Amino acid sequence: MLPVVTIAGRPNVGKSTLFNALTRTRDAIVADQPGVTRDRQYGVCTTGQGDPYLLVDTGGIVAEAEGLDALALEQVNLALAEAQLILFMVDARAGLMASDQDILADIRRYGTNVLLVVNKTDGLDWESGAGDWYQLGIGEPLPIAASHRRGVEQLEDIINERVAELEQQDESAEDDNDQSISIALIGRPNVGKSTLVNRLLGEQRVLASEVPGTTRDSIQVRLTRDNQDYVLIDTAGIRRKAKVNEVVEKISVIKTLQSASQAKIALVMLDAHQGLADQDSRLIGQVLQLGTPLIIAINKWDGMHPDARQRVKTELDRRLSFVEYVQQVTISALHGSGLKELFRAIHRTHRAANQEISSHRLTEALLKAAADHPPPLRHGRAARLRYAHLGGRSPMRLVIHGSRTTSLPGSYQRFLLNRMRAEFKLIGVPLHLELRDGANPFAGRKNKLTDRQVNKRKRLKRHLKGKRR
Repeated sequence: MLPVVTIAGRPNVGKSTLFNALTRTRDAIVADQPGVTRDRQYGVCTTGQGDPYLLVDTGGIVAEAEGLDALALEQVNLALAEAQLILFMVDARAGLMASDQDILADIRRYGTNVLLVVNKTDGLDWESGAGDWYQLGIGEPLPIAASHRRGVEQLEDIINERVAELEQQDESAEDDNDQSISIALIGRPNVGKSTLVNRLLGEQRVLASEVPGTTRDSIQVRLTRDNQDYVLIDTAGIRRKAKVNEVVEKISVIKTLQSASQAKIALVMLDAHQGLADQDSRLIGQVLQLGTPLIIAINKWDGMHPDARQRVKTELDRRLSFVEYVQQVTISALHGSGLKELFRAIHRTHRAANQEISSHRLTEALLKAAADHPPPLRHGRAARLRYAHLGGRSPMRLVIHGSRTTSLPGSYQRFLLNRMRAEFKLIGVPLHLELRDGANPFAGRKNKLTDRQVNKRKRLKRHLKGKRR
């Protein structure tokens, strides 16, 4: 297992900024307001000459936490309990506060190595104010300015030294290029994404609350089930654009779409009691544009009356006719029903998206489709389809070569895509079509007239001129 290094401290001291600086990513949302981070955010640090380690960003620790703050505090305690090294982060501009000493007292209960990191020291006289931090009695404080990366390299060197001293290093660190299946859970707020993640893991790994908008970061967690590795990506709920006001929420929407584009499968979750909203249709359309293989999970299915279930299924079949090739699975994230069917759908979609399809088979299927249903005439001439091949897998693109292919109407293009999906069983796989016309070998060339043709043209001109007189 990788050594775990956890960042902890009061709200708005720069923990997420330091997380991004150490991981060389922008995985953690950074905003100039407290309480943005709520779940644990994990990242692997592989910079420098030291061994890789797992870095954990946590929410700010507050006294007398209630509601979501109390749930966030539980996540912090879990992160502290699993850490081998804790980066206790404080704010140099705010100075030493009583809450810092209380937090340190709680951290000491875990008996873990602690490194004091003093952030926001840019523009300050560090030498005159450093004495206050020695009062904490946890060694020499390290001054940094995370937003400007000042002192971050020194911090990296110290972390690498501390990690090298840990006795619990394990050489069996997981390879990021393994055969795990990454699944992005996306949907509107409060449809049960975090509840499903916790149910699959068997622990309260991410915050799950009836309050919409609890999840703000895209949280990645690993799961092993039936000897298959998965990466579950719990994303922030996406509301209608008109209701998105906070800057943090706007960033969360962007990160959700980024997660969907990078995942191997996008799991769009719907609320069975609310049916299919317009925002759900827009989310599905965005996933189709990204080209990520797609599964639709209808959550909160348990406890519904059979008549209500039938109405929901009928409505979904009618409004989701544009994605008939996508599997629909009914589940209950809270009680765990339908999870076997969900994983069967995941495996079918993953196999379909990663199957090997040769250009020869694609061309045969294309020519057969054109023979069964010839392209329509346009200006008295029909397009000629010659051969096809795959132009990429993420998203999967079907490239068709021929002549006058740009004259194919949208209805015929949809016919070709549906025919290819049925032929190669592309279940849940969006297929993008790219048409390419062959180059005209005579384009730009002008025939030179022979002497006989030139004389004939002159005689014709004289004849026409005589008639006009």
